Amino acid sequence: MLWSDAIRLALRAITAHRLRSFLTLLGIGVGIAAVILLTSIGEGIHRFVLAEFTQFGTNMISALPGKTKTGGRPSGLPSSARPLSLEDAQALERLPHVVAVTPQVRGNAEVEGNGRTRRTLIYGGNAAMIKVFRSTVRVGQFLPPEDTGNARAFVVLGSKLKDELFGAESPLGQRLRIGGLHFRIIGVMEPKGQFVGIDLDDTAFIPAGRALELFNRDGADEINVSAEEGVPAAKVAAAIRERLLARHGKEDFTLITQEEMLATLSKILNILTMAVGALGGISLLVGGVGIVTIMTIAVTERTGEIGLLVALGAPRRTILGLFLGEAMALAALGGFLGLALGIGLAQAIHALVPALPVHTPLSFVLLAEGVAIAIGLLAGVLPARRAARLDPVEALRAE
Repeated sequence: MLWSDAIRLALRAITAHRLRSFLTLLGIGVGIAAVILLTSIGEGIHRFVLAEFTQFGTNMISALPGKTKTGGRPSGLPSSARPLSLEDAQALERLPHVVAVTPQVRGNAEVEGNGRTRRTLIYGGNAAMIKVFRSTVRVGQFLPPEDTGNARAFVVLGSKLKDELFGAESPLGQRLRIGGLHFRIIGVMEPKGQFVGIDLDDTAFIPAGRALELFNRDGADEINVSAEEGVPAAKVAAAIRERLLARHGKEDFTLITQEEMLATLSKILNILTMAVGALGGISLLVGGVGIVTIMTIAVTERTGEIGLLVALGAPRRTILGLFLGEAMALAALGGFLGLALGIGLAQAIHALVPALPVHTPLSFVLLAEGVAIAIGLLAGVLPARRAARLDPVEALRAE
């Protein structure tokens, strides 16, 4: 039998029972749409989270106090580990392939200026912080390059904090009270947005030494090192480990490279994306059951036709191919319907909720359509084999 004849017979069988075929298509279509929609949202969130972490560069290494497998212990908590000092940060600046180093001291404090009061996040750092975290000053300047332990009481405001305290007025040169200390405002940062729920614009940046005094800390929460692009982070991390070991006498710190963190994060997000895609795949199983049911009914209804084809000399593999082709055609058409529905819903949701990241890679589209065809093939095997094994005499007698 010619391929053109086989395709014509399959399409005629599908269009002969339009409602039944449409319901079968719909079953597969809904399953594919669910998979596309959920995986598109999962992939969008995946890309969004990775973009959040890579906005500060991809060659950053963080040293944290305390030796653990997953991360260090902030020095503000009780610990027997030796804290990371400002001198440790200065020692790391002289290592090869190191672009910038900044200690970091974080805490919340009450900020008072221009007759207004606001409680916000305070970052202690140095002049290199702006290079490490790839930030930009909008007005004025960032913290000057001074000895971190004896730096002058300067403060740089995040854009939101500046607006809340001073509105449209320029804050440069004005006094600001943070906790019990007084600072002079020397700059305002460009808006940076949020990072994992932290509003980077509602912050104030002060010298790390002043932050230690403000929060009564013995050491920095962490030391962030920016390495040269193109240099393996592991190589720079090894040099940092050697230098800190020489200073501390033992490995009472933890090093985390941006590469390791992103790899772990990507692995977790991939698992979550596959998990939500698998939830949508349950609908595909329902669609596969629908194809099995429809094809089984089709074999029963077309027993006489099968007997006639066999009696006229059609090989059994041709009968098998006819019913498998019909099942695959139903699944493929349902897959295209599901792709259109899933992509359309994903884009509609993104249009209605712009904050929700949605992304549908071409690989997902091709994989979904391939899965739909595979389901049609698997679901059509048993009915097609039954049709191919029918005895022609018995089949014609049934007619």
